[in-house]
Amino acid sequence: MQEKQLVELLEQVRAGRLDVMDGVERLRHLPFEDLGMAKVDHHRQLRQGQPEVIFGQGKTVAQISRIMQAMQGRGSAVLVTRLADEQAEALLREFPAAVHHGAARCLTLEPSLPSRDEGRGTILVISAGTSDIPVAAEAVVTARFLGNRVEELFDVGVAGIHRLLARLELIRSATVLIVVAGMEGALPSVVGGLVDRPVIAVPTSVGYGAAFGGVAALLGMLNSCASGVTVVNIDNGFGAACAAHLINRA
Repeated sequence: MQEKQLVELLEQVRAGRLDVMDGVERLRHLPFEDLGMAKVDHHRQLRQGQPEVIFGQGKTVAQISRIMQAMQGRGSAVLVTRLADEQAEALLREFPAAVHHGAARCLTLEPSLPSRDEGRGTILVISAGTSDIPVAAEAVVTARFLGNRVEELFDVGVAGIHRLLARLELIRSATVLIVVAGMEGALPSVVGGLVDRPVIAVPTSVGYGAAFGGVAALLGMLNSCASGVTVVNIDNGFGAACAAHLINRA
């Protein structure tokens, strides 16, 4: 339940247009709904400014479907992350109005509402290489789902830094930047040295053996000499987008 919905419900009760017990029934599933295998947090939008999101990896299609039904039944928009293609195909048969974002490994199901614009400016998602796009795309889908204006700038890593420098106007126009990179993870430091805005660095597990599944990029980003760079976990495009959303609406 979003804050606007809660205010409208209380106004209806106060004005006598809604019976008190009917109001209680609508609020019965706050703050969460126990489905047995999951406890759906319907209260999270009110508490944190963003709804609960379903992490698809490790869940069965039946479990994801049950959670989606519970969220949809309460009027919540739904975002499922880390979905395999076969999971997405099965869910689309059950929820034909949903949208599968293949590159991002995400699925969204949103009510027919006017488009939201909750941010002060634009979130720019930058990826170092094409191999980093799945993580970058997850950040793009999540940030848009949360109501932000989002721009993309992909495949502009330091091996061909002229590609990045050719887009300085776009880079400097963003309010928050998410920079996704694998290998040695150098790109966030370069971007951080070009802007006076928050930079959220996302290390990916892309790289040869000595990259240690993203640990080399993570350590490189944590040791960035560019001030204003913060770092999230390896491959965590979702977490980076949530942080950028909070910064953009502050």
